[in-house]
Amino acid sequence: MKRFSLVGARVVAGVLVFACGGVAPFRAMGLGPLGQGPLGQAAGPLGQAAAAAPQTVDERSKALAALFDEIWQERLKHSPEFASFLGDKRYNDQWSDYSVKEVNASLERGRVFLDRLSAIDTTGLKPQEILSRDLIVRDLTDAQEGARFKEWEMPVNQFSGFHTDMVQLVSSLSFDTVKDYDDYIERLKKIPAVFSQNMTNMQLGMDEGRVPPAYLLEKVVTQTEAIATQKPEESPFAQPLKKFPASIGAADRKRITEEIAQAIMTSVLPAYQRFARFVKAQYVPAGRKDPGVWALPDGDAYYAFRVRQSTTEEKTPAEIHQIGLDEVKRDETEMLVIVKKLGFADLKSFSAAMKTNPKLHPTSKDALLDAYKGYIAKMQPKLPGLFGTLPKAQLEVLAVPAYIEKDQSAAYYNQGSQDGKRPGRVYVNTYNFAERSLAPVEAVSYHEGIPGHHLQLSISQELTGLPEFRKQEYFTAYTEGWGLYSERLGKDVGFYQDPYSDYGRLEADIWRAIRLVVDTGVHSKHWTRQQMVDYFHEHSAIDEPNVQAEVDRYVAWPGQALGYKMGQLKILELRQKAQTALGPKFDLKGFHDAVLDSGALPMDLLEKQVDAWIADKKK
Repeated sequence: MKRFSLVGARVVAGVLVFACGGVAPFRAMGLGPLGQGPLGQAAGPLGQAAAAAPQTVDERSKALAALFDEIWQERLKHSPEFASFLGDKRYNDQWSDYSVKEVNASLERGRVFLDRLSAIDTTGLKPQEILSRDLIVRDLTDAQEGARFKEWEMPVNQFSGFHTDMVQLVSSLSFDTVKDYDDYIERLKKIPAVFSQNMTNMQLGMDEGRVPPAYLLEKVVTQTEAIATQKPEESPFAQPLKKFPASIGAADRKRITEEIAQAIMTSVLPAYQRFARFVKAQYVPAGRKDPGVWALPDGDAYYAFRVRQSTTEEKTPAEIHQIGLDEVKRDETEMLVIVKKLGFADLKSFSAAMKTNPKLHPTSKDALLDAYKGYIAKMQPKLPGLFGTLPKAQLEVLAVPAYIEKDQSAAYYNQGSQDGKRPGRVYVNTYNFAERSLAPVEAVSYHEGIPGHHLQLSISQELTGLPEFRKQEYFTAYTEGWGLYSERLGKDVGFYQDPYSDYGRLEADIWRAIRLVVDTGVHSKHWTRQQMVDYFHEHSAIDEPNVQAEVDRYVAWPGQALGYKMGQLKILELRQKAQTALGPKFDLKGFHDAVLDSGALPMDLLEKQVDAWIADKKK
């Protein structure tokens, strides 16, 4: 899983656009083709450039490139955490504005940008320029459509939220100069305002019946109290004090240490303490009782919107539910073949044996981390045979931070900084390590590391000749679909020699198939949480910590988990399409480059890219 926190998601301020992406242009507001309909009425300073549309191809190309950059710069300006995460230090002393005023302002900026995009005729422009225009229109239109569901009124759950995002941001920052520390001190002092704005939004959500399930909010209390009760010097916010660069002298070190400690004591900890009391006394009692988002105002429409965002396909929850049932059955058939070869009669008896087999469980947290590192190291020399483009970014494996590990997935990935100073990181959940199974570790290593998220996202970030926003674009079906597809690539290069590990590959695959069933089950078919847990137990041997955390993740993050299997199935479909069309001319390395070398794409546009590659190969 590529974990996109609010730091990365809130690029278009006020709406989770950049990390979700992907409905057809102009579905929102009933808009027609570019240049027609309500988009023709630009207003305000951002819209003034639309009045004199450029004429020549070169003029229009330059105007479009300038507009792409302007939109990108606006995104960074209004999401300073995301800018910092990328290594852009211009806004390192600021946090995003979470106020309702800014939510509305961000939507207005988006409408003006859509208007200006519609004024530039793309006739005669290069295919990549047109593709860039189409992608940014999707992002901006998505924001307009999603606004009606007011996600900003529910900014926290046990899986993500500003309360944990701010902490995680600290480990992504670089501290090279005195100014870096001084900016950080200013940022710490502004944390109470972030809490105040979000608490106001949460109160509005309570008034309108837009609240997460109460049982998940109890976990938020636990998370918040864990941060709020730490000693200042032990707080994760004090992490930058552990190692100063040699260029910072003793006097500055002393002052910085004192000021950071003071800011943590007087601004950070009191803000967390107030928030914990608010959530416990007011928000938890107001939390909804039903786990599915169908219980929210416009809940069914909201889920349909999230399904389209995640899958970038026009499929209903009912259709996806059936695909999940079919995929579960297919995986179980393949798993049974392995089970019988190992001398077991059925999946149930094999699953029971796996749980008590000491060889299939790590003996320590370090042993679990080492297992991931080992598989990633073995895959590295195989990459040149699979890809023409390889990333420069380095990769490291770390443990999930203790303050969120109890409610996190088995592993997730965070990309490195654009300047290459911060490597990509696979985070492994070592909580309750003895109960975790080693069987799926090989598959998850390929998914989160290489050839999965690290390779795909690093290639995207290192692309040249494309607008900056393309390097950071994200569509769940594409990114997570590639991660799941990458698990199968291990099979293509001769790995999974251990039958238990091969079974773990199928177990990881059925995990994602189960997601199609239980996510649509709870949010569309009104399943209970226990029904979700029971389905997991009936169709998998996934360890209990993961079952419990995953079920709650789907409740908290509706639709997101659908992108994995739906994206994988589409990439496999496109690979088969290319093999059938090209026969002996098919080149797996070339196919992978066609999929990866334009950055993240929604599934319909990815198919066009592959079709173009097939046509070119036929020539």
